[in-house]
Amino acid sequence: MALRIYVKVITRSSKPGVVRQDRDRYTVKVVAIPERGKANKEVCQRLAEYFSVNRSAVSIIQGHRVKDKIIDITV
Repeated sequence: MALRIYVKVITRSSKPGVVRQDRDRYTVKVVAIPERGKANKEVCQRLAEYFSVNRSAVSIIQGHRVKDKIIDITV
């Protein structure tokens, strides 16, 4: 079963973490800069920790180069 969520990413944050905004909307704050996929990698890692799944269970479906993303999490 896959859970589809909508994520707004805030890069270069001094306080990284995941905040639930609504039923399927989240804000993910990451330390990484948006360069060469570093921020996307950290977003996936933070979401995997938040949902207690393996990193491989988190996939960016849309929004690889923008702050608003659609992400599937296989649970």
